[in-house]
Amino acid sequence: MKTLNKLTTVIALTLFTVSSLALVKLASTSWTIDKAHSAINFEVTHFFTPVNGQFNDYEATVNFDPENLEESMIDVQIMVNSIDTKNEKRDGHLKTDDFFNAEKWPYITFKSTSIESAGGNKFVANGTLTIKDVSREISLPFTLLGVKDNPMQENTLVAGITASTAIDRTDYTVGTGNWASDAVVGDEVTIDLNLELNAKK
Repeated sequence: MKTLNKLTTVIALTLFTVSSLALVKLASTSWTIDKAHSAINFEVTHFFTPVNGQFNDYEATVNFDPENLEESMIDVQIMVNSIDTKNEKRDGHLKTDDFFNAEKWPYITFKSTSIESAGGNKFVANGTLTIKDVSREISLPFTLLGVKDNPMQENTLVAGITASTAIDRTDYTVGTGNWASDAVVGDEVTIDLNLELNAKK
């Protein structure tokens, strides 16, 4: 009887340990963005010359573990009114219904549906990009630059991620229907994300 009780205890402890490990695996690391060392940039041509800009205000939920991609996700919300091309008149025009119509559609969002490994430290976030009232499925390649203990914050990890993709602004009805917008501004927009992330150990 004692032997049976001991065996039952061992089995129970084993099941508890396995269950605990499973729960740990499901909990992918939750990261916060260090905005002082991060940027969401874009580039588009004006006639022939590339013009750069950025969005200064954004929020993101990043749950990422390269060993647990099934439970990893990226959710980004960009405030359109924070667009900054170093030209106040141009920024004001971009916020109107000629382009983004920030009053009616104040956010650009990206919500991942899956994250896949592309080998080594490279990954692809598949998801939905929404600009104005248009949502399209895109794939966002990104590179994990590294992960290490943050010497500036005790018991904290720091990581770096860089991502780049290109979209056609006309797919999202940004700057369409006006001859000046269509003829002067290039259709392809390159988007670059450089993110410094922190997480509690």
